[in-house]
Amino acid sequence: MALLDTLSGQPVWIAVLISLTVSITISIMGVVPSAFVTAANILYFGFSGGLVLSIIGEAAGAIISFFLYRRGVKKLAQKINDTTKPIKGLERLKSTAGAEAFVLVILLRLFPFAPSGLVTLAASYSKMGAPAFMVSSTIGKIPALFIEAYSVHTLLGWKTEYQLSMTVFAVVAGVCYYYWTNRKRNRRM
Repeated sequence: MALLDTLSGQPVWIAVLISLTVSITISIMGVVPSAFVTAANILYFGFSGGLVLSIIGEAAGAIISFFLYRRGVKKLAQKINDTTKPIKGLERLKSTAGAEAFVLVILLRLFPFAPSGLVTLAASYSKMGAPAFMVSSTIGKIPALFIEAYSVHTLLGWKTEYQLSMTVFAVVAGVCYYYWTNRKRNRRM
C-alpha cells in the first residue's frame, strides 16, 4: 500500500495531515473508493484511531466537495448524469429541501450502492442548506464507515490465501455486475 508506506516514518501529526488530504482529494474526485485510505488508517493508527480519522476525513471531504460542486462544477454534474443511470433517491434529492432532504442524505449515505460523490453532487444542486448537509452527511457516513472499517479490519486479519480469494471474488463480481448492467442497457437501445 503506497499510502501506508507514505505514512510510515512520519510524525503522527504529519501522517494525520496526509491521511486527511488524501481523503478530501478522493471525496472531491467523487469516483475513487476510499476503502484503501480506511485500510491504511486502521493499519497505521489502530482500529479506533483509524476509524475516527477516516470519519473526519470523509466528512471534511464531503463538505468541501459540497461547496465546490455548488459553486459551479455544472460540467461535472452533466458528465456524471450523462454517463450513469439515474438513481431514484438522487433524482428525488435534487428537488427536496428541509427535513426531507436531511433524512434523504442520511439514507443515501447508508445505502451501499449510492456513490458518495453522486450523493454530494445531488445535494449541492438541491435546495438543501449547507449546515443541514454537513450534519446529515456526517451522520450517514458514521455507520457506513464503521461497517467499512470493520470489514477492512476483518479482511486484514485473514491469511493471505483468503485475502487473495476475496480479491478474486470481488473482481469477478465487479466484472459480472458490469457485464450485466451493460447487457441490460444494450437491450433497451
